[in-house]
Amino acid sequence: MNTPTATPLAQWRDAARACLERDDLEQAAQLFKRVLEEAPDDVEALQVLGTAQLVDADFSAAAHTLRRALRVAPGLFVVRLRLGIALERLGQPHEALTAYFGALRTAQAQGRWLSDDTTAPGLREAVKHAMHYVDAGRLAWFHRVLEPLLQRYGASEMRRVQHCLDGYLGERAVAMADPRQRPKFLYFPDIPSRPYYPRERFPWHDALEAAADEVRDELRVVLAQEQNLEAFLGAAPPGQSQQAMLQSSGPQPAAWDAYFFYRHGERYDEHAAACPRTAALLDSLPLTHIREHAPETLFSVLSPGTHILPHTGVTNVRLVTHLPLIVPPDCALRVGGETHAWQEGRCVTFDDTFEHEAWNRSSETRAVLILDSWNPDLTEAEREAVSALIEAIGDFNAAAV
Repeated sequence: MNTPTATPLAQWRDAARACLERDDLEQAAQLFKRVLEEAPDDVEALQVLGTAQLVDADFSAAAHTLRRALRVAPGLFVVRLRLGIALERLGQPHEALTAYFGALRTAQAQGRWLSDDTTAPGLREAVKHAMHYVDAGRLAWFHRVLEPLLQRYGASEMRRVQHCLDGYLGERAVAMADPRQRPKFLYFPDIPSRPYYPRERFPWHDALEAAADEVRDELRVVLAQEQNLEAFLGAAPPGQSQQAMLQSSGPQPAAWDAYFFYRHGERYDEHAAACPRTAALLDSLPLTHIREHAPETLFSVLSPGTHILPHTGVTNVRLVTHLPLIVPPDCALRVGGETHAWQEGRCVTFDDTFEHEAWNRSSETRAVLILDSWNPDLTEAEREAVSALIEAIGDFNAAAV
């Protein structure tokens, strides 16, 4: 019986790996160059060649090769770390910053580089350098964004914003005004905190409530065509359900559906056209506007027996308002341990950084209009600064992808 002969490509790979076992990086790189002639997207070959070029101080070639590897396999955080080193040596601080941040974020999302114990010994110094570089670079990035506002409004007006940024960056201990608050993203300090806010803080509640009947009429048209609705939480990953967030107390599956007018700041023009009175009303309100984040406005529909389990929101710079439209018996909202029973046509505004939950224990559908607005304890200057800061954080994170 004839034994299959290894292809030249396989022979080069095997020889290159043997060189690596002998710590002969230079020879391994030469062999992997031959691999790349036949297989230009070979990730292993690109990693080794890029590393060898970095060791040889050929930073331009290393950056080119490592970028090729990341185009094929974006999740290689060690490659992204090495790319950051090459870019820093090339005098490209912005590109190095985003490469380092992307490396750290990807690694830490997988439980790596959180401590010396989770970092390979040979990478520890490079990882610590990347952390310091990112800390300084992010601080400079955000200060550049806030500097024009600091010049316009003065340090006193920006004091709480600076404290907010310091807390986000870990430069300042975050002390919640109320221990029940647990924002997932950004905490704005030194403002009063409460689960529910008194209606006199929101003069526009009156206009919202006066339009409740017209809004409800448009809602009923939407509900008559169920295909208009989408799962608020999005599609569950394959093989998973939304049970981490929802629970059913009845015979049918739990369902939390939505009909968005805005989501993450993006307007749903078709939905606005289908519900013109609701859309016009929302456009007249002082909603939170932050690029790619807010507003978030929608008809929120809870199926019979659905319980939205306790959870917390992202930031206390904005508050959530409900205009209840269809409320069967035994439906309620609980925020910070305080239960509120919705009343049709009567607004309720709350801070969702407090743990909150909602349930519909009836046999009918419950529906409310949800919208977000600025926390009234922020000044106009602070709102402008927070908008700029959140957009800058989003831009920074996107640049590191």
